[in-house]
Amino acid sequence: MFRNIVLTVFSLFFYAWGEPVWLALLIFSSALDYLNGRFIDRHKGKKRAVLGVVMSCVVNLGILCVFKYSGMIVSGLNMILPVKLPVPDFHMPIGISFYTFQSITYVVDVYRGKARVQKNYFYYLMYLSMFFQLVAGPIVRYSTVSQEIERRSVKVSEFNCGLTRLIFGLGKKVLIANSMGQLASQFLAFDKAPSSVLAAWAGVLMYSLQIYYDFSGYSDMAIGIALLLGFRFPKNFDAPYKSATITEFWRRWHISLSSWLRDYLYISLGGNRKGKVRTY
Repeated sequence: MFRNIVLTVFSLFFYAWGEPVWLALLIFSSALDYLNGRFIDRHKGKKRAVLGVVMSCVVNLGILCVFKYSGMIVSGLNMILPVKLPVPDFHMPIGISFYTFQSITYVVDVYRGKARVQKNYFYYLMYLSMFFQLVAGPIVRYSTVSQEIERRSVKVSEFNCGLTRLIFGLGKKVLIANSMGQLASQFLAFDKAPSSVLAAWAGVLMYSLQIYYDFSGYSDMAIGIALLLGFRFPKNFDAPYKSATITEFWRRWHISLSSWLRDYLYISLGGNRKGKVRTY
């Protein structure tokens, strides 16, 4: 209990340090889906339970769309219609995509019976706000860490493994990703064309390495810190540049996101069998 309180306080402080304005939005999302989970659990087996899922998806995805796409939509309307609507200029809340997807995952899994409802709001807030994966993932399903939220321990071997993972992740980010980014910016400067075809390809290569080691490094740091604290997060990258096909690359790159899209979007729409939504 005490460890969870400390982790929650430090996580909220961490988020408020970088995004004080939108801390309230994170707390709102956690309270909304905590209540949705309790509603679904209270009406388990009844048709009205689906209202909790609908509420979660509509509100969370609506908020996400407002921040990500409202400016583009209003700009498009101004171009098409004879109007001059003010274009929203929202500052994107840090980590909103990750905690939105995690929150929806919890509600859907409670509805499907794949996760037990969390009756302690502060435990759920801790799950949604854990600082080491809030900003850049991986997307961690509630069922993966539900037992560790209630009761966890740290073994010496896992502590060593976590520390090693953290150091390697930090090295990927600082030593490789940042260096590749500086080189890529020299080859692919926005204000001038590359000096040659070889320079353009070199810039593309450097940029692709920067993107990979940025995401992979952040994921490794998150997984490493989680192990230090007694949480066991799933692997998020599996050497994607070794893939032989685009499909294999998708499975290896940002595994938590691709599996989320598969399990909560693709399969929900019918998968290979299609579904009522995709039929029409």
